[in-house]
Amino acid sequence: MSEGCSHDCENCSSKGSCSAPQVEAPNANSEVKSVIAVVSGKGGVGKSSVASLLASCFQKSGKSVAVLDADITGPSIPKAFGVGERLVCDETGIYPAETPSGIKIVSLNLMVDDETDPVVWRGPMIAGCVKQFWTDVNWGAVDVMVVDCPPGTGDVPLTLFQSLPIKGIVVVTSPQDLVSMIVEKAVKMAKAMKIPVLGVVENMAYYVCPDCKKKHFLFGESKLSETAKICGVENAVSMPVQPELAKLFDDGRVEEADVSYLRTFADTVLKDL
Repeated sequence: MSEGCSHDCENCSSKGSCSAPQVEAPNANSEVKSVIAVVSGKGGVGKSSVASLLASCFQKSGKSVAVLDADITGPSIPKAFGVGERLVCDETGIYPAETPSGIKIVSLNLMVDDETDPVVWRGPMIAGCVKQFWTDVNWGAVDVMVVDCPPGTGDVPLTLFQSLPIKGIVVVTSPQDLVSMIVEKAVKMAKAMKIPVLGVVENMAYYVCPDCKKKHFLFGESKLSETAKICGVENAVSMPVQPELAKLFDDGRVEEADVSYLRTFADTVLKDL
C-alpha cells in the first residue's frame, strides 16, 4: 500500500496486486449483518457508556445485538452490563458471554484471571487481539454488532477499519472546544477510509437541576450543531449528565437505563445501515 493510498480499492490501479490489509472473514459460525464502531477523538467523553446504551437501545428495538470491546487496555463493557464469567471455547471458537437481556459480549476482561491486571502490550499485539475477536469468536446470528473502540486514531481503530466490515461510525464528543477539534481527526480518518459517519452523540451536554428544573451547561454551551456539521450528518443528539445513570453503570445494570432519549437517534442509525 503506497503512502498516497486513497483507500478506494475498487478504482485503484493496483487492484489485485496491492499489499493493503483486506477485510477478514469472520468465524465460520458467525453471521453478523451489520457492524458499527463507536469512536471518540480522546478519552473521557463517555464513549463506552454511549456504546453500551446504543447496544441496549438496539436490543429493545427487537434486534439481536453484540458488543465487541476493542478497548483492550481500558475495557469497561463487562462492568457496565454486570458480566463477569470467563469465556469458554471449543473447536468452533470462543463463545461470547451474554447479558441478562441476551446481548453478546466479548472483552479481554472476560479472559484474564484478575480484571484489574494491566495489559502491558505493544500496539501490534493489541491490534491482533482485536482482530481475533472477529475471526475466532463464534458470534452466531447477530443483527447489529457495536464495536467499542479505544480513543484516538492509532493501531486499533486502523485495524478495525481495515479488517472488519464496518458500515459506519458513531462519534462521541463533549462540549469543550478541545474535544471538538480532536473529533475532527477521527472523522477525517474514517472518511479517508470510506467509512460513513452515522451520527454524533454529545455527552455531558448539560445537567438538569432536580430542584429548579433548569438546564446548567457545566462544560460550556453545546457544540452539537458545530460538531454535526464537521461530521457531515444531521443525526445528532445531546445526552445530559445523569448521576443515576452512572450508578447503573457502576452496579452493572446499564440495561435498566431509560434510553428513550436515544430512541430516534438509534432508529436513524439502524435505518442508515
